Amino acid sequence: MKITIKRDDAFEIYELEDGAYTLLEALEKIKHEIDNTLSFSSGCRSSVCGSCAMRVNEKEVLACSYKVEDGDTVEPLNNMPIIRDLVVDMDKSYEMNVKAKAWLNKLNHEATLDHEAEKINEVQSDCILCGSCYSSCPVYAVNGEFLGPFSLTRVWKYVGDKREADAKEKIDIIQTNGVWDCTLCNNCTVVCPQNISSKADIEKLRIRSSMFGYSDPNFGNFGGGFDSGFGFDGSPTF
Repeated sequence: MKITIKRDDAFEIYELEDGAYTLLEALEKIKHEIDNTLSFSSGCRSSVCGSCAMRVNEKEVLACSYKVEDGDTVEPLNNMPIIRDLVVDMDKSYEMNVKAKAWLNKLNHEATLDHEAEKINEVQSDCILCGSCYSSCPVYAVNGEFLGPFSLTRVWKYVGDKREADAKEKIDIIQTNGVWDCTLCNNCTVVCPQNISSKADIEKLRIRSSMFGYSDPNFGNFGGGFDSGFGFDGSPTF
């Protein structure tokens, strides 16, 4: 079994005995038995911590759950500075949460969450901070100020939370380098190990934005009327 790993600007090929390995097990075998200079991140080994996210054959995976195959090519995540080999610096992607104010900002102390309200944003709470959505995002690749799918999903979580007393403030913030910059390509949803659809969350944020008077600046207001970019049922009109 041969595995190709990107290291700096070069690719190195490692050969292992055939076997049923996870990618993380294969990387550890290479490090302990072949090349102890190989660097990668790992943590829980249970697809919970997200620290072992990387790309295999140009698709984001968790190394602890991906079953390695002969001929696989392994690379670090995209759109983030490489520290060494398969280890990347996630700080900038996390900083986008601060820009987006992706937390409960003004708490409505009179609001309480019942079971049904909790389930509305239950999926968004499952994010494991792996960064796969950022890595797969074509917009983030060309616009480093784009808030990105991870932060926008978190914004929707709190905009949709009835305990948030000022949802409009969050909507105001995401108008620049935010919801309208997304191409809705769905890459983020495809690679998310927790099956979170950031695309769907961004679409809901666009609908909420139109309710506050915003529209897609890329389309403008044809004929002098207000065009939110969405029909009355919330479906895109473009």
